[in-house]
Amino acid sequence: MPAIHHQKQQEKRRCEYYDLSKELVPYKKAWDWQKSILKHRQTLIEKDEEDLSDTLIILQYYLVYTLGTASSEEFLNFNRNDAPYDVYRTERGGEVTYHGPGQLVMYPIINLRYHKIDLHWYLKTLEEVVIRVLSSTFSIKGSRVDGLTGTWVGNQKLAAVGIRVSRWITYHSLALNVTTDITPFQYIVPCGIRDHQVGSVESVLEESVSSL
Repeated sequence: MPAIHHQKQQEKRRCEYYDLSKELVPYKKAWDWQKSILKHRQTLIEKDEEDLSDTLIILQYYLVYTLGTASSEEFLNFNRNDAPYDVYRTERGGEVTYHGPGQLVMYPIINLRYHKIDLHWYLKTLEEVVIRVLSSTFSIKGSRVDGLTGTWVGNQKLAAVGIRVSRWITYHSLALNVTTDITPFQYIVPCGIRDHQVGSVESVLEESVSSL
């Protein structure tokens, strides 16, 4: 793609932003919504029409467990036929996780052709967004853990990342525990990691106050 043409496309691009962060959304509804946006974007590409907009959806879910494409049910500490909450197997990467009230879920639906065609870069960028938000908004020092995804504070995982990319268009993404009740995580092995904990922004702040 000629540099000048690419620059003009970048200048015309926009972001459609849907803020449902103060609502509780059924998982299936948001999942279908993501896939409909993805299908529309792919149709534009097939018709050789310009795909000029990225999308960002922010929301909270009703209590639900989700598994990635290749997730193992051995990480469920319950019989799936008698699950405490709804369970969905999705097309994202990663193992089982929990979504619920107090957790901020962010879905960027982005055509990486207009940014950087590099999945490692994209994952690290998502983690960096959370690290910067924790620092600027809550004065919490977030970090990465070698060999694992997500954003961490010490041994506690505050944000989980699980993505899917189809024709270089991203969907699914990340979930940040803000005021999340982490009790439902006890019914699973979160992200298939047995030797780390799940935390929230609220719990980290409470711990920092109690240590003063």
